[in-house]
Amino acid sequence: MKGTAHRRSYGVKGAPYAHPSPTTTLRRARSAPYFFLVPATLLFALFFALPIGYALWLSFRKVRVSGLGLGSGARSEIWAGPENYTDALSDSELLHGTLRVLGYGCIVVPVMLGLALLFALMLDSEKVRFAPVTRLAIFLPYAIPGVVAALLWGFLYLPDVSPFYFVLDKLGMPQPDLLDGGPLFLALSNIAVWGGTGFNMIVIYTALQAIPAEVYEAAKLDGATPVQIALRIKIPMVAPSLVLTFFFSIIATLQVFNEPTTLKPLTNSVSTTWSPLMKVHRDAFGEGDIYGAAAQAVIIAFATLLLSFGFLRAANRRQKQEAAR
Repeated sequence: MKGTAHRRSYGVKGAPYAHPSPTTTLRRARSAPYFFLVPATLLFALFFALPIGYALWLSFRKVRVSGLGLGSGARSEIWAGPENYTDALSDSELLHGTLRVLGYGCIVVPVMLGLALLFALMLDSEKVRFAPVTRLAIFLPYAIPGVVAALLWGFLYLPDVSPFYFVLDKLGMPQPDLLDGGPLFLALSNIAVWGGTGFNMIVIYTALQAIPAEVYEAAKLDGATPVQIALRIKIPMVAPSLVLTFFFSIIATLQVFNEPTTLKPLTNSVSTTWSPLMKVHRDAFGEGDIYGAAAQAVIIAFATLLLSFGFLRAANRRQKQEAAR
């Protein structure tokens, strides 16, 4: 009819195309995120949840040997209950490995986070030059695989091939053995600090870049010096990033494995049970006790989760108290 706008949408064959109702469109919009989560959920289930469940199942099992252990039915898998856990908790080697890792962490975590914060504050300064190159140089060690880094430092620690020992010998200075006794902790800590400082620096530096410039301008108008700005503005405002990096550092410290395993062929001071994960690896693949190793792995995972949860809870409680003030 004249004066009436009558519009229709036609498909390929000329049939009218029915537009979806608002309810259908809303339902599709709500369900769309779940379709995007399907691949990640499948990968999480296959490569994370399923191995954890299998380790839990193995930790409650053991092998029963009948007779001389020969024949098809001489070895059978049976239910062990909490026996593997009681054996793991009473194992002195696992306890000593845990104490060594705690001492190692007392060196690594403060030094690494302190250097990361210092480098981030220096790069965020207005007077710094060649900031992109410097930032890349600090971050570059993190891009080197841990095994390769441990090998490089291991050869630098060996007196026969290290250029540092050659220089010390020419200068007539003492040549300490970094792969024996107490210096071994410093040698291993140096590898971790050298490789992890760059990543933590990037996290803290990114948080510093997010601080509004108006905050700095107001502090300068009040007569604040660069040191006062760093101590009273920058560090408190990047506290969440410091908590995050501390959280990651604790997990990485409790899971130390690559560095001592790589240095083990170079020295007799690193045993096969130097760290808890090294003991799990030895029991599972060296002695064939996958059931006891599974129980130890579950204990380590639970201890890591408990420690991390406790730290995050304490950090959140402190932030709430400061916000209430």
